[in-house]
Amino acid sequence: MAEQPDAAEPDEGDPTSGAEDLPAHPEADLPPPEERGEVLFRESGGSWWVVLIGPVLVAAVVAVEASGPGRIHWPVLSIFFVILTGFSALQVYAARQHVSVELTETTLRQGVRTIPLSDIATIHPENPGGDARKWESAPALGELSGVPRRRKGVGLTLTSGSLAQAWARDHQRFRQELTEAHMAVQMGLGPRKKQDEA
Repeated sequence: MAEQPDAAEPDEGDPTSGAEDLPAHPEADLPPPEERGEVLFRESGGSWWVVLIGPVLVAAVVAVEASGPGRIHWPVLSIFFVILTGFSALQVYAARQHVSVELTETTLRQGVRTIPLSDIATIHPENPGGDARKWESAPALGELSGVPRRRKGVGLTLTSGSLAQAWARDHQRFRQELTEAHMAVQMGLGPRKKQDEA
């Protein structure tokens, strides 16, 4: 489907500019974790229970072989155990590194990259129609080239003028929490804990 210009929205920058144009703040430019405020939204990206698939399958094969007249093939089963468990653990570790999301009162982390919410100029509304919006072809925040599978993008215009997509699996709750946190930052409100202490 050809991209349609969105007459209702102002010029939003060049959505084809690559992910290298997105802000990449060194940790020194970000507030330390204890000053980022309360965690408002978090997705781990992957669950460690998946690693149990390998051991469960191997245990099932051992049970079948033990109940039969033949012997248990320990060397082969050991190799399968190591391969299946190792591959599953590697997948989960990668997912938790690169597909995790954490939104605090002042920052947004997508994968291994974190940006301050003050870098966000506009959060675009959901697209209810069939016509593609410019932000839907924008690069994803984080180090991945696009929005990860089974996640949905939330369109952003950054203060640099470039378009980007934040993303999450539970995108509706994420959008709501991000919108409220961004509004608080724009109003100059600090983390709630610091406000309470003041």
